[in-house]
Amino acid sequence: MNKSFLKFLSDFGPLIIFFYYYYDSGKNLKVAIPPLIIATIIAVTIIWFLEKKIPKVPLLSGILITFFGGLTIYFDNPVFIYIKPTIINILFGSVLIFGKYFSDEPILKKLMGKSISLTSKGWEILNQRWIYFFFGLALINELVWRTQSEEFWVNFKVWGLLPITLIFTGFQIGLINKYKTDEQ
Repeated sequence: MNKSFLKFLSDFGPLIIFFYYYYDSGKNLKVAIPPLIIATIIAVTIIWFLEKKIPKVPLLSGILITFFGGLTIYFDNPVFIYIKPTIINILFGSVLIFGKYFSDEPILKKLMGKSISLTSKGWEILNQRWIYFFFGLALINELVWRTQSEEFWVNFKVWGLLPITLIFTGFQIGLINKYKTDEQ
């Protein structure tokens, strides 16, 4: 099996499995969460076998899915799984905010600097946009789970957050082109 296909499966497989079990069980989170946790652990293991390391984002996500999914099952309360995206996005936004106090350059540059070459001003603007984006996603998730049905939240989580992220990322191309440098 091709490495990029396995990477794709490890990225989206757990989400697809969650979605399948959620609807197959008659929209029961308690039934859908254990396969999500297992699929996430398998996905992280696949990443480790492919890359001989586990990147921080999939590792953190896997830990939080297991933790909040476990709390949801144990306490029989979906609020724990609902707040997981909020907490992840607040963590990411906070890391980008406070990273400047521990480094002489934006954390985003440390994470993406090998793939994109930007001026210092470009990195600052991009970092700031991602901070707003992560906190915006946290707010949107809170609004959705607190005002909509569980089914709506599940669909939003599966089919809303990814397109929103892709669209936001696409809107950064102009900034990247404006502030790109020739060094690599």
